[in-house]
Amino acid sequence: MLIHVPNVLTAEEVAFCRQKLDAAEWVDGRVTAGDQSAKVKNNLQVPENSAASRELGDIVLHALARSPMFTSAALPLRVYPPMFNRYDVGMTFNTHVDNAIRNVSGTRMRTDVSTTLFLSAPEEYDGGELVIEDTYGAQSVKLPAGDMIVYPATSLHRVNPVTRGSRWASFFWTQSMVADERQRRILFEMDMSIIQMRTVVPDDHVSVLGLASCYHNLMRMWCQA
Repeated sequence: MLIHVPNVLTAEEVAFCRQKLDAAEWVDGRVTAGDQSAKVKNNLQVPENSAASRELGDIVLHALARSPMFTSAALPLRVYPPMFNRYDVGMTFNTHVDNAIRNVSGTRMRTDVSTTLFLSAPEEYDGGELVIEDTYGAQSVKLPAGDMIVYPATSLHRVNPVTRGSRWASFFWTQSMVADERQRRILFEMDMSIIQMRTVVPDDHVSVLGLASCYHNLMRMWCQA
């Protein structure tokens, strides 16, 4: 399930992040890659523990907290501190799968959901598409600055080579309260149906109450809090 979440960051927040990243230190992106990923990764990253990364990561986390669609799609239990990368001309990240476990301040977390938050406008660069393999084949993603794509971390994916300009983004993982992707999909689709139904019938209508009851009872069955 690939979910496009628009307008996660405001235009002002994107501009602020870009300004900070423009002045930040960039290092070889392979420093955070696993053994398999390091062999196919060619990009730059801001060091995870740098002041710029922490400051901008807090901005992203606050933006996630105000995004009902992200919450509905990921059902977050823990979010890995957001990181920041860039792909200049010739840089790429060939097909790989993300590590299943990450360490956050000595605590292990499972990576159920991957997220890329775009910080460059599509017209600023050529190539650089995020290509995700899912049930329906390869899906190519290139979103406006401030928008993000949420997808299962189990997916094979790649970033196509950049042929013009520079592609900047934030990326991170979420441990979901619901580990099973199929169950998350059902809950997301049900939540979207409830939201849509509330636009045409009162909140206390029996159909809304019934569907909301099913949603929350499934959450009780499937969530690991």
